[in-house]
Amino acid sequence: MLIRTEQTPNPATRKFLPGQNVMDAGTRDFADAESAQASPLARALFDSGMVEGVFYGRDFISVTAAPGVSWTDLEPLVLETLLDHFVSGAPLFAAGSAAGILVADDTDYGEDPADAEIIDQIKELIETRVRPAVAQDGGDIVYKGYKDGHLYLSMHGACSGCPSSTVTLKRGIESLIRHYVPEVESVEAV
Repeated sequence: MLIRTEQTPNPATRKFLPGQNVMDAGTRDFADAESAQASPLARALFDSGMVEGVFYGRDFISVTAAPGVSWTDLEPLVLETLLDHFVSGAPLFAAGSAAGILVADDTDYGEDPADAEIIDQIKELIETRVRPAVAQDGGDIVYKGYKDGHLYLSMHGACSGCPSSTVTLKRGIESLIRHYVPEVESVEAV
């Protein structure tokens, strides 16, 4: 089995492509060792003590190195852990875990029902244009809300904490969304 490795715009994060589906649907972000308990693979990566974040996409895994950790030291360990996992056919999530349950975000932006058409346009643009582009860099972006001309998005994986994420959000995503949906005045990360 060959696992390809790609650099991302975030120097602390690398994207690993195992050549097969990782998640059948959706994505999963593990921001700390506690959240990684739901996945034996994520837990094994965090157990190294050199990992600060793990993100599962459809066909990739992004791993964020802890501060001060060199990719020269970490990459072989990540590759070995991924190879062991995929070759053994181990499950991605622990049996009986709540891995498949989607927990609704408790953030309430008080969306106006009159904005339903605008929100539908925004969501379609995010799904068809923004998310595929962001996934190429080892991350994900999720719609969180829209109110009074302000669009709220959440960045995950390689995008979370990336030095260029603000530029991507403001110059790339905001200009794209505003071009097609002029009612959007600004895009904010939450």
